[in-house]
Amino acid sequence: MEVVVRELSGLAEWTAGSALYRSVFGYTQPEFGVSPRLLAALRENSGSVIGALAGDTVVGFCYGFSAVDNGEVYHYSQAAVVAPEAQGRGVGRLLKQAQATVARATGARTMRWTFDPYAIRNAHFNLGVLGAAGIRFLPDYYGDDTDRVLVSWDLWHARKPGAPLPPVEAPAGSRSRLRTGLRERFAAGGRLTGVDQRDGRVVYTFEAGS
Repeated sequence: MEVVVRELSGLAEWTAGSALYRSVFGYTQPEFGVSPRLLAALRENSGSVIGALAGDTVVGFCYGFSAVDNGEVYHYSQAAVVAPEAQGRGVGRLLKQAQATVARATGARTMRWTFDPYAIRNAHFNLGVLGAAGIRFLPDYYGDDTDRVLVSWDLWHARKPGAPLPPVEAPAGSRSRLRTGLRERFAAGGRLTGVDQRDGRVVYTFEAGS
């Protein structure tokens, strides 16, 4: 599958990206959709609207916007999705790299997004493949049972190693124990840098935050 990653342009492509988003996440409620008009506005106002296309078919999609936290300008990536038939082909990494290019052009130094810390494959991609670092634990971010970790990805430099902290470790599937450990470690100023599964256990690696 030959894939081209670029900014999406025009109502047809924005609508295709929105449809892929709903399909991959299984959203049927209209309130969970992404408006193509919103994507048009984002693209014209320092946002990112990126697609991965196989021919004329959108098989990957991500979007985001500029944001500020205590004077720091960053790019927030709201969502990134890849069609099932295109998964495992590096499309997710290409989307993030293209989104980073857009973010740099706006003056952003970092990009942020959230992910489910109990989805180990996704966690490994964010922390191990991209080199982002978890900076905050957000319990029930979207409502009940939707814990998220906020990550920050330096768009200009590779992540520098810090002083190691005791890991958070628990049996795989033990969300309550993992949740408690993650909350405590983040509250103590830790920065999440890795996750692994060993002998039926999940191990989250932390370093001292900068």
